[in-house]
Amino acid sequence: MPVFVDKAKIFIQSGKGGDGHISFRREKFVNNGGPDGGDGGKGGDVIFKVDEGINTLADFHYGGKYKAENGQDGNKRRCHGKNGSDLIIKVPEGTVIKEAASGQVIADMSGDNKEAVILKGGRGGNGNMHYATSTMQAPKYAQPGQPAIELEVLLELKVIADVGLVGFPNVGKSTFLSKVSNAKPKIANYHFTTLSPMLGVVDLKDARGFVVADIPGLIEGASEGAGLGHEFLRHIERTRVMIHVVDAASTEGRDPFEDIEAINNELKTYNADITQKPQVIAANKIDMLPDGENSEVIQKIRDKYEPLGVKVFATSTLTGQGIQELLYYISKVLSEINEKPVIFEQEFFPETMAKQADEAFTVEYDEDEKEYVVEGPKIEKMLGYTNLESEKGFAFFQKFMADNGILDELEKLHIQEGDTVRMYGFSFEYYRNADTVPGNFEEDEEE
Repeated sequence: MPVFVDKAKIFIQSGKGGDGHISFRREKFVNNGGPDGGDGGKGGDVIFKVDEGINTLADFHYGGKYKAENGQDGNKRRCHGKNGSDLIIKVPEGTVIKEAASGQVIADMSGDNKEAVILKGGRGGNGNMHYATSTMQAPKYAQPGQPAIELEVLLELKVIADVGLVGFPNVGKSTFLSKVSNAKPKIANYHFTTLSPMLGVVDLKDARGFVVADIPGLIEGASEGAGLGHEFLRHIERTRVMIHVVDAASTEGRDPFEDIEAINNELKTYNADITQKPQVIAANKIDMLPDGENSEVIQKIRDKYEPLGVKVFATSTLTGQGIQELLYYISKVLSEINEKPVIFEQEFFPETMAKQADEAFTVEYDEDEKEYVVEGPKIEKMLGYTNLESEKGFAFFQKFMADNGILDELEKLHIQEGDTVRMYGFSFEYYRNADTVPGNFEEDEEE
C-alpha cells in the first residue's frame, strides 16, 4: 500500500551558466584574426509542475537533492555552449512550496498555477569576442557564467476540498464519506483507522456538487502536536465549510458537547481563521438512540448551537437518515459563499536571493602572494564590459570600486600605498588620492 506523505524537505539547485571562452582566430593567410571565443550556455531552470495523477509527496519522503543541468562553456570559433536542460519536478495539486528556514511561501501549486519556475538557471557568460574595442583588439578576458542557486524547500500538501469532515476518531466520518461520495475509505472500529485525508466527490440531483475531505480524527492537544490529527490540520485550511461529525449516542462514553468544544478549540489554536468558516454539526449514530432524532440529546445540541448560527442535523450513516438533507444544505451554503478557495500568496522571492548573491563580493589578503584579492560576480561583470585601457573606462572602474564599498573594505584590511590588488586576471597598484576618492589604482601589466 503506498504511503501517504504530505510533508517533505528537499534541496533544489538551478543550473550554472556556462563560462565564456577565450580564443583567437588562427588561420593561415588571415592576419589579425581577432577574438572568437563563444558564449556559455544558460543553466537549466528548476520548474515545479502539477501532476493530476499523483496525490501524495511520497516521492520526496527521503529528501534528496534535485539539480538542473549546467550550461556548457563556450568554445572557439564563436561556438555557443549548449543550454542546460530544465529540471521538472512533479507534485500533486495543492502543494505549497516554502523556503525551509523561514517557512515563507514561494509558490502554491493550486488553482490556475499548474507550473512555476522556482529557480532560474544562471546566464551564460560572454566570450571574449564581445570585448574587442579599437584600443583593446586582443581581449584576454571572458565572462564567467552566472552561478547556480541552491535552496532548501519545504513541500506541504494541503488538499483542495470544498468541505472538511472533522471529528474525534471513530465517530463515523469514514462511513459518512463512503455513503455520500465516490470515495472508498477503509472502515473499521478502531481509532485512527484513517491515516490520510480521503477525498470524495458528492453528486446531487438538481444541485451543485462538491468535494469532501475526511480529515483524520483529532484529539485534544492535536494543535500542539499530540496524535495523528496534528499532522493533517493543514488540510482544513483550504476548505470553505466544515462538518463536525459527533457521536450523539455516546457509544464510546464520550460527551458530544465536550467533543464539539474540544474540536473548535484545536482549530482555533491551530489557525483562528478556520473557526470563522461556516460550520454544520452532524449529530451521528441516532440509530443507537431510543428516540432517534427526537432524543433529548439531539434537542440539547440544537438548542445550544443553532442560536449561534450552526445548523444541526440528526444523522445515521447506517440507515442514511438525515444525510440527504445535510448534503443539500451544504450545497446551498457553498453557492452563497462568494470567496474563492484559499490560495497562499508568495512571501519569499528566490530571484531576490539570487540578486543578492550576484552582488556579493569578498576582499581578502593572500599571504602567499602578498596581494589583496577582490572577487564577486558583480565585479566580474564590471570587468567584462569596462575598457580599462581608456581613460574614461578606467575612471568608471575607480568610481565603481568606491561606490560599492570595495575601497572601504581594502582600507579595513590596512592596505598601503603601492600594494597590489588582484581581480580576475588583472593586477592594480593601490595609491591614495584624497582629492577624489578614498583610494585609487594604477593598472599593472595584465597577467
